[in-house]
Amino acid sequence: MGDYVNRLMAQLVAKNPGEPEFHQAVQEVAESVELALARNPRYVDAKVFERTIEPERVVMFRVPWVDDRGDVQINRGFRVEMSSAIGPYKGGLRFHPTVYLGLLKFLAFEQVFKNALTTLPMGAGKGGADFDPKGKSEGEVMRFCQSFMTELQRHIGQFTDVPAGDIGVGGREIGYLFGQYKRIRNEFTGVLTGKGLNWGGSLIRPEATGYGAAYFAEEMLKTREETLEDKTCLVSGSGNVAQYTVEKLLDLGAKPVTLSDSGGFIHDKDGIDREKLAYVMDLKNVRRGRIMEYAEKYPGVDWTAVDPAKHYNPLWALPADCAFPSATQNEINGEDATNLLAGGVYVVSEGANMPTVPAGIEAFLDARILYGPGKAANAGGVAVSGLEMAQNSARRAWSRGTVDERLRTIMQAIHGTCRRTAEEYGVAGNYMHGANIAGFTKVAGAMLDQGVV
Repeated sequence: MGDYVNRLMAQLVAKNPGEPEFHQAVQEVAESVELALARNPRYVDAKVFERTIEPERVVMFRVPWVDDRGDVQINRGFRVEMSSAIGPYKGGLRFHPTVYLGLLKFLAFEQVFKNALTTLPMGAGKGGADFDPKGKSEGEVMRFCQSFMTELQRHIGQFTDVPAGDIGVGGREIGYLFGQYKRIRNEFTGVLTGKGLNWGGSLIRPEATGYGAAYFAEEMLKTREETLEDKTCLVSGSGNVAQYTVEKLLDLGAKPVTLSDSGGFIHDKDGIDREKLAYVMDLKNVRRGRIMEYAEKYPGVDWTAVDPAKHYNPLWALPADCAFPSATQNEINGEDATNLLAGGVYVVSEGANMPTVPAGIEAFLDARILYGPGKAANAGGVAVSGLEMAQNSARRAWSRGTVDERLRTIMQAIHGTCRRTAEEYGVAGNYMHGANIAGFTKVAGAMLDQGVV
């Protein structure tokens, strides 16, 4: 690291103690941005990056609600409004026991660059609560969402801050949140994305992150005159992103062979076909079951339970061509990255946010494989959220084909921008530097135009 990054990180850690994910995200971007700062002293003089890492606004609030037994429960809610330089704050809401301020600051910071890369006018934010929807009744989830939105509605709006879903916040939760917003504000506006199709949602929105990760991998392979046809693919997770990554991989002729959840992973050597994917979607989205049930249903499928004593994930040690980490942050450690490379993987397209630790990223870059970082590869989700906002503003609904084609065009544009930027700054083939610098320079230019705010 250069002196600039060392000084910046020392100040950041002192000012934001106990927030390792946020520190990790800032350091990764800072090491890329040094290249841009060296070329443009105005960024340094105006302390643009120092301002970028400081949220414009942070809201934290209590969320009281009553469970089915009549007992009062209290959770903590958050909204981190990180940057509005190029548009209203935009980013998901996460309901999960691990949610705390530092995690949301990391996600909001990543969102700044991801949203800038989409070509759409969107700022960045992230929010959520330490509430776990798993194991809760429909009534409990509804009452929690209504209490959460009763406070959040003071801080959001279609021209101010437009939240979406994330882990633990799917179509059901978005519906309850939107209903409460409409009830309190007495207005029907596009204040949330990920809505139901019959009340303002966009076709392809649920599929967008997974589809986009596959499209980004396809674009990277084109640089080597290859396609995804017949490629064996490892996919982690079994939620929305993983499911639709598998679906698009099948469309593109690939062979996905794994899925996982917090209990472990399945390895289907014959490949997860459309019939099996339909089973997974019913299992996870309707019955809310565990992925191990897949191995019980289909003979010959291997099930590996999570072993806390292991310092690596055996899923990433399976032989394959491509990997699509689609579960959560830091799921690929340094040993996992080494195992992926040893197993023949030479394409990594991140569906999750920051799923690879710094040591793993370094291993991928040193091996010069095709590595698509999350802020570029998984930008399809927020891109279609932006398209949903546009449809809401125009009171229109586009066809599935129109939205999918626009998504594919956006992912091609993101890939092209990352690749060209990396070449321009002397790090050809490094999509991480390309994504970080391209996102930063777009936001930085807007910040310089708007003065010290």
